[in-house]
Amino acid sequence: MSTHPAAGRPGTAATVPPGDRPDGRIMLELVDEAGTTIGTAEKLSAHLAPGRLHRAFSVFLLDDRGRLLLQRRALGKYHSPGVWSNTCCGHPYPGEPPFAAAARRVGEELGVAPALMREAGTVRYHHPDPDSGLVEQEFNHLFVGLVDGVLSPDPDEIAETAFAAPEELAKLVGADPFSVWFTTVLDAARPGLRELAPAAGW
Repeated sequence: MSTHPAAGRPGTAATVPPGDRPDGRIMLELVDEAGTTIGTAEKLSAHLAPGRLHRAFSVFLLDDRGRLLLQRRALGKYHSPGVWSNTCCGHPYPGEPPFAAAARRVGEELGVAPALMREAGTVRYHHPDPDSGLVEQEFNHLFVGLVDGVLSPDPDEIAETAFAAPEELAKLVGADPFSVWFTTVLDAARPGLRELAPAAGW
């Protein structure tokens, strides 16, 4: 497995995204246990202990060899900086379809559009982060797909990227820190990954 430092471009959004407030706060959707929207909350407040259940998404993209694209989160991020995680994850803006949010964030973070992306179910979890004290209470929409373009990661979001086969990923998880949600979302997404790449060993 080889890693690649992010040497892309910082985000250059020309307009304020629909989920961002003029005061700089980002809003997300609060949901009930069935995933039904029940309100909105500012992003950081939803992650303060004990956490508030909110909508999220996680993306897993494979290359043509069935290897999973991983990212190591930028050191400047307030939540889980410097740890490895799946291809892309985040939160839809209020009213934004999860699929649209996932495709948007792949482009914003990695500078590439998925060659294929499809739904792979949902998973609900509660993961405190012992390092930051923040809490992940999420109803997470999973997406799997393929990537074949040249990556151009935003260094404000991503420190480096890597493609890992299952056996390489197992070694990396044992050696380096990963996000607290990674194993949960990966295990939930494995059936979708196996459908995309039956011979890869997911």
